[in-house]
Amino acid sequence: MATWLKRGMSVEKSREVDAKVRTTVEGILQDIEKRGDVAVRELSEKFDKWSPENFRLSPTQIEELIASLPEQVIQDIKFAQAQVRGFAQAQRDALKDVEVETLPGVILGHKNIPVQSVGCYVPGGRYPMVASAHMSVVTAKVAGVPRVVACTPPINGKIPAATIAAMALAGADEIYVLGGIQAVSAMALGTETIKPVDMLVGPGNAYVAEAKRQLYGRVGIDLFAGPTEILVIADETADAEMCATDLLGQAEHGPDSPAILITTSEKLGQATIAEVERQLKVLPTADVASVSWRDRGEVIVVKDLEEAVVEADRVAAEHVEVLTEQPRYFLDRMKNYGALFLGKETNVAYGDKVIGTNHTLPTKQAARYTGGLWVGKFIKTCTYQQITEQASVQIGEYASRLCALENFWGHKEQADLRLRRYKK
Repeated sequence: MATWLKRGMSVEKSREVDAKVRTTVEGILQDIEKRGDVAVRELSEKFDKWSPENFRLSPTQIEELIASLPEQVIQDIKFAQAQVRGFAQAQRDALKDVEVETLPGVILGHKNIPVQSVGCYVPGGRYPMVASAHMSVVTAKVAGVPRVVACTPPINGKIPAATIAAMALAGADEIYVLGGIQAVSAMALGTETIKPVDMLVGPGNAYVAEAKRQLYGRVGIDLFAGPTEILVIADETADAEMCATDLLGQAEHGPDSPAILITTSEKLGQATIAEVERQLKVLPTADVASVSWRDRGEVIVVKDLEEAVVEADRVAAEHVEVLTEQPRYFLDRMKNYGALFLGKETNVAYGDKVIGTNHTLPTKQAARYTGGLWVGKFIKTCTYQQITEQASVQIGEYASRLCALENFWGHKEQADLRLRRYKK
């Protein structure tokens, strides 16, 4: 049976925090829907101290921002986007249109149709999340989305040039310097100056995630991608330095980012706790990571790898690193995760920034029912049917009886009309 060397925030406390976020977001959405651009500008001034003449950047502004960056930065962005684009294209190539004759004269099929407009949120705030532009904009464009809108907040009152460059190089059609709830709401609901989109994608803090949740239905969303999570699974072959480093590497995202270790070795668990404390003394982002570790950090000891799989599937974490002697044991057995990182050679930072898989992934146990953002999220698979007169008679006889079975008399008449018309 699993035992805890360290526990995080209680479920009750976590729900209390979520309830406060929910109420705040609900009020802001109502305000934006009612007052449009005026509310968006007031919120931007309040939260980001940002109120430019236009939130949308002009082509000239974008060109100047790109030109302000060192050539190495541009090349690094292009390299990362090439990896993301390559993997997304491989995924797109796997999606095929289908047309089959299921009975003589009965043609059924489906077409893969891109969503027509998408709003991509690229987080900022403490960190300029340049990579999120690759993950959302590049992937949407590979899927064939004709209109891609991208929003990112200012950082300390300045436009994040590298993020804007990434958006532009990725192919964004409209770029706005606008953050938080006001950004995702403006894209989803539309304002006097921002035409609404059909779908919202991208990660964000708890408020952005909650805004997407409340907007779902009016627009599509990729998934619930809130504060980042990491689960490290380790056996006695792992070392405390690597476990601690990789846990803190995600804990620095924000004070509400869970960082969990599941291990078959109590010795490693205790050593990791000590090593985390040591690293927090020198980590430049310790002000954030220490709060995350204090409130959301957990260390769980299990008896064997089989129990580790059970616990890992229960946690259903966004990122799962496997630092064990045989990492593919978990690939073969685990069912609930956003992305797996197999072996000590890889890590979440590679996935977050450059390796090519998408970093927008399910959080808060959403991995139980969905995977992460991929090219297929931007595709609608829509069915069609076409049949001959003879086939209409064959299908119609079954349909007529089945509709009567359910007392759907109007449905039955649709079938009966064809039978009267086409039956020889």
